[in-house]
Amino acid sequence: MSVPTGGSVGLAELADLLSSRSLDDAELALLSDEAPETPVLPDVSVLKIGGQSLMDRGRSAVLPLVEEIVAAKAQHRLLIGTGGGTRARHAYALAAGLGLPTGVLSEIGSAVAGQNATMLGYLLAKHGVPIVEPHAFATLPLQLADSGAAIFPGMPPYGMWQRVPQEGVIPPYRTDAGCYLVAETYACQQIIFVKDEDGLYTANPKNDPSATFIPEITVDELLARELPDLVLERGMLELLRDARHVRSVQVVNGLVPGNLTRALAGEHVGTIISAGGDR
Repeated sequence: MSVPTGGSVGLAELADLLSSRSLDDAELALLSDEAPETPVLPDVSVLKIGGQSLMDRGRSAVLPLVEEIVAAKAQHRLLIGTGGGTRARHAYALAAGLGLPTGVLSEIGSAVAGQNATMLGYLLAKHGVPIVEPHAFATLPLQLADSGAAIFPGMPPYGMWQRVPQEGVIPPYRTDAGCYLVAETYACQQIIFVKDEDGLYTANPKNDPSATFIPEITVDELLARELPDLVLERGMLELLRDARHVRSVQVVNGLVPGNLTRALAGEHVGTIISAGGDR
């Protein structure tokens, strides 16, 4: 059959190609890239609540943020993902020291992110906000219709199938990546990473007073700098570079009251990292 070289791909043509070509065929990949996608939850905002940044700080950091989330859900539909934090890092250190592989560390990280989701879920329970595990994501539209928000553990459910990194055994796709994948897969309105810094810096501002704030940058520009300390996972940045729908993310300081509210309203509050280029 003749293969179209541009324009919209018909479903019949795509079906024929899928039945006759290898799924790794470069031309098939190009043509399938032209197939339209249906946005699943385009009016939803995804929040990633940092484990070490916020959950580990306890009530002084978490309770004010909970109040802000409750107020925000009156105007925004929210999916709230949780990180693992210090407990996950401790577990990774123990597991790596025992010689366990990346897939096992991924399972361990998932458990810790789930603990933070559970704690946040109990704090928001009286406001009708449920916890949704990855295997139950098909219920998200129902949960959102009922409560306007839902909580999920941020770790992607790769488990033993986590990609092995080029170096070491730490899972390359952790809770930043998991939350971003939810936003991208469902073509959500935006994703906001709620951390304990104003955004991205040239170095870690906690221990380097010369660190300079970066208000906006593309993924390629950021990776080219080869900064020793990033506010987001490198694996998540690679996912952003190839994005179809969510082509930018914002990192905000959740310890500053009102920052999350302003970011949800579309304000440039912290650092915006974009995919760059055209797609």
